[in-house]
Amino acid sequence: MNRRSLLTFVVSFACLSVSWSAPANEAEQFLKKAVDEVLAVSDRAGNPSALADKVRPILQRHISFETMTRRAVGPGWRQFTPDQQQKATQLFTTLVIRTYSSKFTPGERPAMSYQAAVAPAAGRVDVPTKLVYRGSRYSVTYRLEQEGSWKITDVVIEGVSLIANYRTQLDAKFKDGGAPAVISSLEQSVSRPK
Repeated sequence: MNRRSLLTFVVSFACLSVSWSAPANEAEQFLKKAVDEVLAVSDRAGNPSALADKVRPILQRHISFETMTRRAVGPGWRQFTPDQQQKATQLFTTLVIRTYSSKFTPGERPAMSYQAAVAPAAGRVDVPTKLVYRGSRYSVTYRLEQEGSWKITDVVIEGVSLIANYRTQLDAKFKDGGAPAVISSLEQSVSRPK
């Protein structure tokens, strides 16, 4: 490689790094704001059930539950009718919010530190964090994508993707009985006592 080619490569790589770091910084700021909103509401919630109700509108603004549901169901999603897709998304949203809000006690804030965000592809940013809650440490990576604005599209806790975890269950249900089986499974999960 001659000097001119090398210089062109270095300049191109530097421009690419700068262009990817701006979205990474934007996504990280978006995530910090979303987390701060959830924590502020958590401080005022009286119990886990109230917490789920209070954080729901915030999470629905910041998380693409439709994307998460579609990916959790897998290829079978294309065979759902629009009404079935909407119903599955509503149920999945309720299940995720209830499941994860039940893990926290209102008013007890986790300590969170953000690590350098990375942009593995255009329009996608991963923000790794370290979380300390009740003496336990967790590695949590938030996967964000630009869907008009930044949206959280997956959460990876201790190396386990939320989407991949549910996909194992929902894909099996789909193979057994199609969209009705997936929706029935989600309804059963949501109807269980909190």
